Amino acid sequence: MRHVPFFRWVLTLGFVLFACSVGVYAAGSDLPDARQIDLTVLDEEPDGSCRVRWIDPYQKRAREASYQCDPGRSDLLKAPQYAGSRGYGWESGFMLTEGPERGNLEDLATEQDLSHADVLLMLGTPLIALGLIGGNLRALPRVLGVQARLIRHATDLSKAATWAAEEYERAVSAVGEAGRHDVLSQGAASGRPGTRLITALWVLREAGPQAREAAALGRKLANQLHRLLDDAAPAAGLRSMLQAGPAARSSAAQAAVELRLLLADAERNGLPERFAQTSVDLLRGQDADWAALAAASDFAMDPAAYRHLLAQVTRPAVVPQAPSPRQGRWWRRRR
Repeated sequence: MRHVPFFRWVLTLGFVLFACSVGVYAAGSDLPDARQIDLTVLDEEPDGSCRVRWIDPYQKRAREASYQCDPGRSDLLKAPQYAGSRGYGWESGFMLTEGPERGNLEDLATEQDLSHADVLLMLGTPLIALGLIGGNLRALPRVLGVQARLIRHATDLSKAATWAAEEYERAVSAVGEAGRHDVLSQGAASGRPGTRLITALWVLREAGPQAREAAALGRKLANQLHRLLDDAAPAAGLRSMLQAGPAARSSAAQAAVELRLLLADAERNGLPERFAQTSVDLLRGQDADWAALAAASDFAMDPAAYRHLLAQVTRPAVVPQAPSPRQGRWWRRRR
């Protein structure tokens, strides 16, 4: 699936809105200069509408005009509580100091143009934050190698598959080694409780015919996992991820996807438990006296089965073909 740089576009849009806000603020800086002066509030309504008086230094006289006072200011600044102003209130305002309207009070309505900059800033700032945070969170798995757990599970499955295959090969090798010294009829003819060949075959007989197939599947799966684990190695940790180049990181991401499919199919078909059980069955009874006794007793009851098993072991094994994980299906577990 192609990577969509969603948070990168969000961050870009946020910076565009922020730049537009700065531009609107800069355009608003062309307003005439003003300085703060004291205003005498002659009359005031509850909503802040009032009539004020101030001294115009340019016309050198007192002037009166309507003004929007702050209704939320302290009551001590309003009439009649405000002292020293003959029952009037107090407010502050800004008087223009340049241009043809110097001496007039600054109309607060002219500041409405700046509200557009405020809106742009309020929209751009969250987008910038979202782009930075979301982008870093999205990149965090690629940087920190959060596939480490997946790789550990794949490594464990590879070991289990390898052990099952190696234990079966070891059991088959034990049969071949014993076959160079013993024959199946030797134990019965000599009256001994059992021979090395019978004991070695008994181990395979106890493991069952599914051990042969599990070993073949384990060998094939282990080979696939080894190849994918080599490609996915950069995703195992921060240090390896930082040292890997872009091509290696891309290969690691693809290998992680294939590993996830392999693990899902293996879990669905119960392969980890199957490999573990096969290893236990093949290890059980080896180099034990009671295994020789059990093998001799079992051989005496069914010698034909041992001859048939020996013929199977000595034939070349046919490895079952497992579909690729990209085909979406795995082999079914045979009981």
